[in-house]
Amino acid sequence: MTTVSATPHLLPVYSQMPVRPATGSGSWLVDESGERWLDAYGGHAVSATGHSHPRVVAAIAGQAARLLFYSTAVPHPNRERLADRLAELCPPPLERVFFCNSGAEANENALHLARRHTGRQVVVSVGGGWHGRTVATAACCDGEKYAAAAIRAGFPLSVKVPFGDAAAMRRVVDESVAAVLLEPVQGMAGARACPPGFLRAAREACDAAGAVLVYDEVQCGVGRTGAFTAAEALGVTPDILTFAKGLASGLPIGAVVASPAVTAGVGIGDLGSTFGGGPVPCAAALATLDVIAGEGLLANATRVGARLADGARRLGLRVQGLGLLLGLVLDRPAAEVQRALFGKRILTGTSTDPNVLRLLPPLTFSEAEADLLLAGLAEVL
Repeated sequence: MTTVSATPHLLPVYSQMPVRPATGSGSWLVDESGERWLDAYGGHAVSATGHSHPRVVAAIAGQAARLLFYSTAVPHPNRERLADRLAELCPPPLERVFFCNSGAEANENALHLARRHTGRQVVVSVGGGWHGRTVATAACCDGEKYAAAAIRAGFPLSVKVPFGDAAAMRRVVDESVAAVLLEPVQGMAGARACPPGFLRAAREACDAAGAVLVYDEVQCGVGRTGAFTAAEALGVTPDILTFAKGLASGLPIGAVVASPAVTAGVGIGDLGSTFGGGPVPCAAALATLDVIAGEGLLANATRVGARLADGARRLGLRVQGLGLLLGLVLDRPAAEVQRALFGKRILTGTSTDPNVLRLLPPLTFSEAEADLLLAGLAEVL
């Protein structure tokens, strides 16, 4: 069940859900017919503070009225304040920040920094990982079509390590490797949290070989796991960490946060982005961070995520993930369950594992909304 575009001029590259939202508030969308939909998908983990949070909307409108845009050719206080906030929120020694526009861009720049720092080219990634559709990131994704895209562009593919295989990680990472790129909680693969021992193996192997450990927290970061970073939640710190999706509650922004060691030689002209760190997205991101802190959304993600996980287990399901990034392992194709939930005006996601239903609701998702989702799931199962 999908929505057909109202114009033939849009390339048909997305499988779309059967709703045409007109407005949104919190965890709810209202479609063009006035029907309300419970959103447990969150625009693919983007709506961190819920749809159109008043504080975020006010920050966007206020900054747009003062100065809509100027490029990175000039300094701007929003960009500086946001860099300071991210440095405070990330685990040491991650404190040097570069802004761009998306998760794929953030990962591209992280790999560029790693290759620049080490003078090497080889990247190691993890089975099931997904990092973007640009050439360098596609080369690190797990899947034939992404590998084919990178090969067509003449870009070398990453070396893939099986998910959770610590021995393979230690064996593969040597003095030829520039970076290990991984999602500490894999999103597209069905909300699979990397075992801490696997992350420790990656950390130790990178240290031994002089390689750079990069965490792609584009989907699992910004509080989704119940800690601001999944690195903190899982107890192993990388050299570079990337954010995007939920960082500005819906406005395009990406961020690379790196250690001083990795960025020591970076100077003027080594990285760049015309729109990265623009005044309005940074205002939205600052407001997002204020809402996460002021409304206790880290604790809420932990509490409501546990309620969803416990309820799913009572339905006989196995649960993967952390906080409000959860994968429910079903005994049937997840797409069938997703379609049945559409019939109840509930939005959920699927994954590259055909039997995993993925939940990525706003961090504001309430216990009452979790119960509505569980009740709908119980009915369709």
